[in-house]
Amino acid sequence: MIKLEDIKNNEEVQELIVGAQKQMNAIGYTEHSVRHVSIVSNRAARILETLGYPKERVELAKIAGYLHDIGNCVNRVDHAHTGAVLAYQILKDIGMNTKDRTEIMMAIGNHDEQTGTAVSDISAALILADKSDVHRDRVVNQNMSTFDKHDKVNYAVTNAEFKIDSNTRIATLDLTIDTNICPVLDYFEIFMDRTMMSKYAAKYLNIWFELIINGTKLL
Repeated sequence: MIKLEDIKNNEEVQELIVGAQKQMNAIGYTEHSVRHVSIVSNRAARILETLGYPKERVELAKIAGYLHDIGNCVNRVDHAHTGAVLAYQILKDIGMNTKDRTEIMMAIGNHDEQTGTAVSDISAALILADKSDVHRDRVVNQNMSTFDKHDKVNYAVTNAEFKIDSNTRIATLDLTIDTNICPVLDYFEIFMDRTMMSKYAAKYLNIWFELIINGTKLL
């Protein structure tokens, strides 16, 4: 079975992730580098592992998480779709079986809130993991006077904790937002679509998604 370490050691994957971040830097987007994809990979795997899914599904979730943003190397527009096709071909080249690489392609191709939705356990875990990575570490721009709304919202998040409980079957995103940087309302203006996508993804896994901001449960 192809494992995450095989993907991490693949030179083509490494260059696509570097190229994706280079393009994100050029157009002023938040961080989508090894930091982000590693968090998403680990978090997607933890979700399925906590819920008792087989090790094989957990490993596929790891790989999907690590590869999910390589399409940004082509263009931010439709990055989920181009990334899915790129991932499918890379996984085919390194010998992954058709069933598994199709599962990963489906998950990557559906992780963007504009065009996708949860279509499998791996897809749902990827969505929850990706949309919950909100933190000031993702802000590449160091000049606060030129922050756009995305920069302000991400930079205002001083602490973010994602938790999942197998007993209560609740996934929780617990955020601390510095309201001196931006009001909580700005978070919803930017992230409402992602929040709703997370709720639907949780429903697919037969769990509940809740959002806590500054100690108050909002969802």
